[in-house]
Amino acid sequence: MSINYKVNMAFKRSSGILFHPTSLPGPYGIGDLGPQAYRFIDWLASTHCKIWQILPLGPTGYGDSPYQCFSAFAGNPYLISPDDLLVEGLVTQADLDALKDLPASRVDFGLVIPKKLDLLLKAYQHFQSDPGELRDAFSYFCAENAFWLDDFSLFMALKEANGGGAWNGWDAALRTRKKAALNKAKKELGESIERYSFYQFLFFRQWSRLRKYANERGIQIMGDIPIFVAYDSADVWANPDLFFLDEAGNPTVVAGVPPDIFSTTGQLWGNPLYNWKIHKKDGYAWWLSRIRAVLQTVDILRFDHFRGFAGYYEIPATDTTAEHGRWVPGPGKDLFRAVDEDLGNGVIVPGTGLPIVAEDLGLVTPDVIELLAAFDLPGMKVLQFGFSGPDNPFLPHNYIPNCVAYTGTHDNDTAVGWYVSAPEAEKDFARRYLGVDGHHFSWDLIRAVWKSVAVFAIAPMQDVLSLGGEARMNFPSKLGGNWEWRMSEDDFREDLAAGLRDLNWMTLR
Repeated sequence: MSINYKVNMAFKRSSGILFHPTSLPGPYGIGDLGPQAYRFIDWLASTHCKIWQILPLGPTGYGDSPYQCFSAFAGNPYLISPDDLLVEGLVTQADLDALKDLPASRVDFGLVIPKKLDLLLKAYQHFQSDPGELRDAFSYFCAENAFWLDDFSLFMALKEANGGGAWNGWDAALRTRKKAALNKAKKELGESIERYSFYQFLFFRQWSRLRKYANERGIQIMGDIPIFVAYDSADVWANPDLFFLDEAGNPTVVAGVPPDIFSTTGQLWGNPLYNWKIHKKDGYAWWLSRIRAVLQTVDILRFDHFRGFAGYYEIPATDTTAEHGRWVPGPGKDLFRAVDEDLGNGVIVPGTGLPIVAEDLGLVTPDVIELLAAFDLPGMKVLQFGFSGPDNPFLPHNYIPNCVAYTGTHDNDTAVGWYVSAPEAEKDFARRYLGVDGHHFSWDLIRAVWKSVAVFAIAPMQDVLSLGGEARMNFPSKLGGNWEWRMSEDDFREDLAAGLRDLNWMTLR
């Protein structure tokens, strides 16, 4: 298939760092939106990089994955800065000191979560007793975000009241959202509902300040939109008709990918699948609301598992592996025409291109290529995947300008980790292709993607720091031990900033 690609006019040649806020350093067990986040932005600005890429910012649930959240609209309360709460007068120094015995080198979610929630509860209780000037701001926030916040806060309050259990285990009247049951719950759980809304207020108040600080320093934030949502989420509970569910609210089919060279049984993700016919009937209203909401928090959207919009793999919910699924057409151009029209109404300048990057890794079929080309959406090239031979599409000489080049992503090993464990034939090809001896492999990859024609060149922070496999962020399909990596305060090094600054100058990024 011959496709005439154009460069997305929403983007200019530049570079950036992939780095999730949970990985920031600091004394409170998990990276947050406080002083160290501002320090990172200052360091990033000093490199002359223009993009900070993050993972989804939603409230994480089972497995602590940012790709399995309780809401596609809400923010993660664990990222709320204790230092900022202290400045606001919502907590005391003694409250903060109780967090300082948490590990600094990694995120131990089992230890962090209860302590962070205890701190947030104290902040809410202080607000209750003395709301001060925050009352009007909180009321405004709740009114502006009622279209998702009301359902989310009620969902979380009900979840708490049900011992944290998934919503399909709740009382039938609540599970099926009977009006009388919901009204009763709202009365009985009013304080809990307000508390969860207050946490969202705190998160978005802090995040909006941080984003503004980044934008003022010439840095755009690229955020993720996972194509699928978690089953145990306010999104599915509040909008069951938008998904393939049975009368009891359980999924009839779920998402995944078929068997391949990496897995003989495929990957069974388990996310409920969208009933795209219903979405189409109302003009994709839920999706448009979701995209508009995320664009209030980031500047560029990366659509995770983009190929699912062209066609997705459907697996019977009763299956225990992904071996017996089938491919089903997705919404394709119809959805993105609606997105293009919606975002053209004031969110972006019409005609410049959608602010979207497509994660088109994996099985890329002609319909995926055609969908990318129809809307000038840049796909992804991961150099670490490229060293099988000269015809590999992930090698820079095969790139087109309308793509985003990475040394690696959050889902694969660090550059150094890959080099240590890769087959000797691939390592030999990598050394010959790059013209290097492999002693500084992560920076060899950085230089290669920066020099490429790709409109964006991005490296994970771990590769900038030349870290090994111990710093890997995620092992797909492995439960536990993921999303834990954190950098050290000493890692904001001037020599690394100078190296990136020089490379950005030499490669016109």
